[in-house]
Amino acid sequence: MQVQVLGPVRVWRDGEELDLGPPGRRALLGVLALARGRALRRTTLVDALWDGTPPPSATNIIQTHVKHLRRLLDPERHAYARSQRIPTVGDGYALRISPEQNDVERFYRRLQAAEQARLAGRSDQTAAMLGEALGLWRGQPLADLPALGGHPTVLTLFEARRDAVLAYAEALLATGSAAEALPVVIEETATHPLDEALAAVLVRMYTAAGQRDKAFSVYDATRRRLAAELGVAPGPGLAEAHAMLVKETPAPATVVRQAESSAGRLLPAHHRSGRPSAPLKQHLGIGTGAPLRQGHHRVRTAEPDGAGRAPVPRQLPAPPRPFTGRVAELAELTAAMRDQAEPGRTVVTSAIGGTGGIGKTWLALHWAHRHIDRFPDGQLFVNLRGFDPTGDPLPAQTAVRGFLAALHVEPSAIPAELDAQVGLYRSLLAGKRMLLVLDNARDLAQLEPLLPGSPGCAVLVTSRNRMSGLVTAHGAHPLTMDVLPESAARQLLQARIGTQRPAAEPGAVTELVACCGGFPLAMGIVAAQALAHPQFPLAALAAELRDAATRLAALDDPEQGAGVPAVLSWSCRALTPGQARVFGLLGLAPGPDIGLPAAAALTGLPLDEVRRELRALDQVSLVHQHVPGRWRMHDLVRLYAANRAREDQPPADREAALRRVVAFYLHTADAADRFLDPHRPPIRLDPPAPGCLPHPLPDATAALAWFDTEQACLLAAHRVAISNEWHRTVWQLACAVYTFHFRRGHRHDLLAVFQAGASAAEHLPDPVSQIRAHLRLGRAYADLGRLDEAIDHLRRALAVACLHDDRANQALAHHALARAREQRGESRPALEHATHALNLFRTLDDPVWHAATLNLVGWISAQLGEYEQARRNCQAALVLQRRHQDLDGEAITLDSLGYIDHHTGRNRQAVCHYQQALTLRRAIGHTYEVARTLDAVGRPYAALGRADRARAVWREAVELYRQLGRGEDAERVQRQVAGLSLRIAACSGRSSGSG
Repeated sequence: MQVQVLGPVRVWRDGEELDLGPPGRRALLGVLALARGRALRRTTLVDALWDGTPPPSATNIIQTHVKHLRRLLDPERHAYARSQRIPTVGDGYALRISPEQNDVERFYRRLQAAEQARLAGRSDQTAAMLGEALGLWRGQPLADLPALGGHPTVLTLFEARRDAVLAYAEALLATGSAAEALPVVIEETATHPLDEALAAVLVRMYTAAGQRDKAFSVYDATRRRLAAELGVAPGPGLAEAHAMLVKETPAPATVVRQAESSAGRLLPAHHRSGRPSAPLKQHLGIGTGAPLRQGHHRVRTAEPDGAGRAPVPRQLPAPPRPFTGRVAELAELTAAMRDQAEPGRTVVTSAIGGTGGIGKTWLALHWAHRHIDRFPDGQLFVNLRGFDPTGDPLPAQTAVRGFLAALHVEPSAIPAELDAQVGLYRSLLAGKRMLLVLDNARDLAQLEPLLPGSPGCAVLVTSRNRMSGLVTAHGAHPLTMDVLPESAARQLLQARIGTQRPAAEPGAVTELVACCGGFPLAMGIVAAQALAHPQFPLAALAAELRDAATRLAALDDPEQGAGVPAVLSWSCRALTPGQARVFGLLGLAPGPDIGLPAAAALTGLPLDEVRRELRALDQVSLVHQHVPGRWRMHDLVRLYAANRAREDQPPADREAALRRVVAFYLHTADAADRFLDPHRPPIRLDPPAPGCLPHPLPDATAALAWFDTEQACLLAAHRVAISNEWHRTVWQLACAVYTFHFRRGHRHDLLAVFQAGASAAEHLPDPVSQIRAHLRLGRAYADLGRLDEAIDHLRRALAVACLHDDRANQALAHHALARAREQRGESRPALEHATHALNLFRTLDDPVWHAATLNLVGWISAQLGEYEQARRNCQAALVLQRRHQDLDGEAITLDSLGYIDHHTGRNRQAVCHYQQALTLRRAIGHTYEVARTLDAVGRPYAALGRADRARAVWREAVELYRQLGRGEDAERVQRQVAGLSLRIAACSGRSSGSG
């Protein structure tokens, strides 16, 4: 087997390429391969595969990918045996293959062999090993997974390749074979046009090959690019290569010295000495203390020399301590610096946006101190107080005067007018390489006078405002900060309070991290409280935060005036009254996020107006549009917004807003449910309140998609109705989500909404509501296998229906009781209920339920072994269902016919019926029943000797069962797969023995 990561992720076994499946699975394999045998924790894998926004099921998705990869890479493994290729190690996984099977490992091993050959003085062998190493690259690492291009290990690989290219060129220069390395050096130089070391070696190689015109062209192009983009002259290495070119003959001593210099960089530092290399240290947040290369031109810090030279401004505040996480953000800032270095323009490295307390200033300062040697002419810093509680934002004129003073302009020489001050300021920055950190900016008008006008300077802007104008007008790179992932939040807490207390109370740490939601300011306050009370258990702090009603108070810091509530209040000072009202109501909105139509209902505003208000709140980082058309808040921001609404808005206004948004969800869900189940009895809804416009849906596909998107919000809206005792809404909303929850297999959600729905129906005067509530609650219990409770509620429904002579609901109750009793193994009593229901439906002129009950009688007859009678009933049902376009009922009956066919030896017909049922169930999104039909169709496949198809459908059933939380069913089908394999092996053994 061979695993390729240096290029698109690919795997071969016995010369045949394997189908790795979806991008997520290939990404997981790629990250494990990059680790080169080391185990990676699940939290590390989650952080790598999802950039700060993993789904709630991230761990389950990784487990599923691991399972598929194990089957693919270790096909001979027994289902329950430990995987040798991808074993579970602690709470994570590792890829354990031989070094020669992993191209990354082979690359580094060739580099190590080249280093040994260099030390032995074998230039030819050094070149051969390096040529093999570079020949392993088939493109960029993980080339088909661009989202992983910024992974720290990938960046380290790029550094190792660049050093290997240099060493390869030097080795071939030493052997007189420079022309062999020209293609790879040309390619690498094109990728890194400001890398002087690559340019220098390319000049020397062209010189050695007698191509002096190309050597001059490379030198001249690099010299002009360095001057235009960095404002520097060529460094010693490139200048020396040019001098050799002018002399036409390379100096042997210089060649040896250059070769020794590059060969010393042959391996990244962590491969030579066991310590992390500088690039890797930067990505891990470890300071190197060494000058940073810019195009490999060493920049020396200008210091006062005692000869009257003015001191270089060093205005950066101290770097933050401790600093954890933010690896991706730091890499993005560095990349933005590199990518935006275009001739003739100011380099606005990034506009760092995010809500207050998210860590924008810390990120800017940490990056600035790590890259301080790129800016030898100084660093300027100003707090623009854009969202400061103590007063108005700092005027641009004041900031410019401060910078002029830092640049040693005498006060008497500073012009009076702002335009003249800005002109002087930009003149002083011209030709310099300086970093400007403009912290806590309010808007573009405050910033524009502070932007330099010449290349070489870099600007870091932090603001709660997203600064879209800065991006549009000045090409700034926007970087929006989100909360810390769980692993980084834990590291931050441990860095503040030490490891002993967290190790003693891991459960309390988990709860603290969850309550703070990865919000750095909140984590800092918790750490400060823990340090102030070292005798308190962390569980006591967690208990304070557990109650959402008191959480914000526990995260306040009145002495410093910088607790979470205070910091958020500074952002709210910038809001208009309309924006403040929308912000407060969003804090009351049910669900983890909200779509635009729901927000319009909540606020009672037209769509265009509420969109403008949401965009304004997004601009100042109080809400975040995480997907198009949907906005969310951090949990702590939501708590603060809800408090503001309770303080600023009358109770009647708040209740009206909640009634509107709950009515929006109810009316839209009812319309969507009619698409999914057009034959269900209608619900009589009150007209929506003024300002509440249900979301129009065109068809069943859109209805199912809307339910999928809004599921969490619908459940939250139901809880709002329950807490406010809006009994009719509680009952009606439960009915409106029934079909969706049933089809998607959300069985526990279905039970919860109908438990509340049945309780609410008891408060309603309409007996039909009570009957149907007990009917659906009974079905929900039956779906979970809680049959005694199911039958109890179904009997109560039947009793009330008989009391009111409600024949339609009597029939539905008998139908449901038949299903529940058959499920309990009581086939004869079940058949009696089904027959009673059938006789009632024949008199009610309800062909859809008549057909459904015909199928039920047929199904129960089949359980009793009466297959021919069962087939006649099911075929009659199928005719009715197709006539009335009851797709769900048709699928159920086809499933019954497949069962009857299989048990009467007609396995080809069984497969045909099951496949038709599958097609229909997939079309209507009935995930719950798709799993059951896949489970069933495997049996006739196995009976026909189609073991490959039986295994495939059963494995798909196992996946679906696990996604639906049906672990027992998944294990049962997994045993069927294992049993099938054993039977095949036994048959194969008997066959070979008979030969």
